Amino acid sequence: MKSGLPLDCIYHGDCIEVLAGLPEKSIDVVFADPPYNLQLQHDLYRPNMTKVDAVTDAWDQFPDLAAYDDFTRRWLTACRRVLKDTGTLWVIGSYHNIHRVGSIMMDLDYWILNEIIWERANPMPNFRGSRFNNAHETLIWAQKEQGKRYTFNYHAMKTGNDDKQMRSVWTLPICSGAERIQVNGAKAHSTQKPEALLARIINSSTHPGDIILDPFFGSGTTGAVAKRLRRHWIGIERDPAYITVAHERIDKVQPASQDEAVYQPSNKPKERRIPFAHLLEAGLLQPGQQLRFEGGEIYTTITADGALIYDDGQTVQRGSIHKIASTLLNAPGNGWTYWYFRDADGKWQMIDTLRQKLRG
Repeated sequence: MKSGLPLDCIYHGDCIEVLAGLPEKSIDVVFADPPYNLQLQHDLYRPNMTKVDAVTDAWDQFPDLAAYDDFTRRWLTACRRVLKDTGTLWVIGSYHNIHRVGSIMMDLDYWILNEIIWERANPMPNFRGSRFNNAHETLIWAQKEQGKRYTFNYHAMKTGNDDKQMRSVWTLPICSGAERIQVNGAKAHSTQKPEALLARIINSSTHPGDIILDPFFGSGTTGAVAKRLRRHWIGIERDPAYITVAHERIDKVQPASQDEAVYQPSNKPKERRIPFAHLLEAGLLQPGQQLRFEGGEIYTTITADGALIYDDGQTVQRGSIHKIASTLLNAPGNGWTYWYFRDADGKWQMIDTLRQKLRG
């Protein structure tokens, strides 16, 4: 329990009513997968005349758009109350609803940070051939208070994306195969989201120990991924059958390691490059000064241009701190960790301490 808030549990009930009973400003992130209000007019069949298993659940049906807008405004308002001022909100939807949701979010003073396109790598075809194939869903990421500091693990996302800045188009498969939970041979939930999608959301916008709330918990994808990534979670769901499925699913999740560092985003910025010559320019080392190689009585002399001169008694070599270190090691070497200078007290110190001093 954190600040009197029950964690890692599912509340049974209507999300608006449950949210009203939670402490104000207690949640770090909300992920919401609300009803899309698909407004299906007729059954859909494949070319072989088999019926498509579409979303026909009662929870996705509203009498008109005004009723849907009212519902959307009430749950977004309730989420805003429980979010911390530094908190953020993720909402996923399709063209049926996301533009209405986004408009209401702006009316409620959420500040939109990004629109993310989830490109489904394996979308359902448009069997009628009457429209473009609908191959994506849209996520809106917004902060509660414009200008407040919020969590975005930019460098972690870049590192995991082969050191390239992660873009706002995410190509991920839909939930299928073994990941799709079934009960008695049928889908447990008609709109189960893939764990890969929630993993990216949670890794990008939370830290271990943060609290993420899902007001439309369904089959428990948010809770399962949050538990695996060592975040706290709270789910709200009104269907007892979904709650049973979610509990069974989450109970099976075991984080792969007890080491908290494994789950801490690698969000440290890449350190600024400091050429060795900068140490001379800053007066931290001097031309003619000797450096000692790690663990031995091998010395080199610093030149005015930042090179080292090494004399082994047979040949004289001139090169960078890295080149001379590699020569002595007979293997690639990082010169910053092999060369030592004598400080004012006569003690030998690694030259990397001088580099870190410049960075500071």
